[in-house]
Amino acid sequence: MENQETGLSKSLALWKRAKERIPGGSQLLSKRSEMFLPDQWPSFYQKAKGVEVWDLDGKKYIDMSLMGVGSCILGYADEDVNRAVSSAVEQGSMCTLNAPEEVELADVLCGLHPWASMVRYARTGGESMAIAIRIARAYSGKDKIAFCGYHGWSDWYLATNIGGERMTGHMLTGLEPKGVPAGLENTMFPFMYNKIEELEKIVAEHPDLGVIVMEPFKHKEPEAGFLEKVRAIADKIGAVLVFDEISIGWRLTLGGSHLHYGVTPDIAVFAKAMSNGYPMAAIMGKRDVMQAAQGTFISSTYWTERIGPTAALACIKKMKATDTAAHLKKIGRLVWDGWKELSVKHGIKLNILGPESMVTCSFDYGDKNLPIKTLFTQLMLERGYLEACVVYVSLAHQEQHVKDYLAAVDEAYGILAKAISENNVENLLKGPVAHGGFLRLN
Repeated sequence: MENQETGLSKSLALWKRAKERIPGGSQLLSKRSEMFLPDQWPSFYQKAKGVEVWDLDGKKYIDMSLMGVGSCILGYADEDVNRAVSSAVEQGSMCTLNAPEEVELADVLCGLHPWASMVRYARTGGESMAIAIRIARAYSGKDKIAFCGYHGWSDWYLATNIGGERMTGHMLTGLEPKGVPAGLENTMFPFMYNKIEELEKIVAEHPDLGVIVMEPFKHKEPEAGFLEKVRAIADKIGAVLVFDEISIGWRLTLGGSHLHYGVTPDIAVFAKAMSNGYPMAAIMGKRDVMQAAQGTFISSTYWTERIGPTAALACIKKMKATDTAAHLKKIGRLVWDGWKELSVKHGIKLNILGPESMVTCSFDYGDKNLPIKTLFTQLMLERGYLEACVVYVSLAHQEQHVKDYLAAVDEAYGILAKAISENNVENLLKGPVAHGGFLRLN
């Protein structure tokens, strides 16, 4: 199945061509092959179903990694969601008139989140966060933002790094804010999760703070009172509290993770898992805050197409019927316990972080971590697994998948442990070391 001109497989040959036509080769940093296994990663798929993926050369893999970067919570090409989408396509996915599914979905979302009364839609996480920030600023009448966590690529967020690196622990290190207006300097102020004193310091120095935006859950549980204190600070200074639920939403419970912790924001943002791989995002909030959208200009043609809300309705319906969140926790715990047991067995220094629904591990060897991770990815790919040291668990993942996967991890860890002890890791690599990625994937 090799390309006769290049001697490369179809997948690798296309990736080489992609980088000549598309800056970076992909629209998403998290999908760049160099982030996984340079010169070996299959890069492109021709079919995905359940947890199985076929590349352009017809090779099949089991996805024990990103599952569409967290978007396919039910599994690839879920039949119930696909059936609903097919019906929407047949009836017309776009029209001069509006799709009734928009109102139906708004009712469903507000029914799951009784604190909220109104909803706006977009189709991706990054743009939905930009919309949320625009609405929040319009309501508060103030520009400055305190934030915690990763919130996308937009100017409002990248402005944090104007004048120097300040995003460490939130996004990629060394990220240049090129192209971001210099006038946005000193509008963004980061604070670390569970460090309420850092937010208090920001508020003391910037009493004109208008927005507080954060992920309500990261890889560690919020300390007692942390979210409640953030809520209280927002109320005290008249700032809009925005919860970014794009990654964690639907994974701890049916709806936003903030429901699990009993702390409500003024605006919550959803995308990724809510529509199982079909583009859809929702910005929902309290009526008076959301009405501020009427005083600014937020509008786009394809935010009105029919497929997104139709997919979301079908996905939410199935998540509710199957108690997907409970399944994700169960399967993720099996992976977690398996990693832990095998790391002890082989003497691998490993750190594991939750939640179970997107369980993550990292090697603990200092500056040798990337070569070790690269070799592990290589070994797992050879055994038929897409591996990224993070598993976005889906409803399609079953106990047998985990059992077979851990058997492959057992073999890979054995080879890895020997290579580490003999200082021979890089000699076993069949290509370059992977690039450094997100400090955390959530």
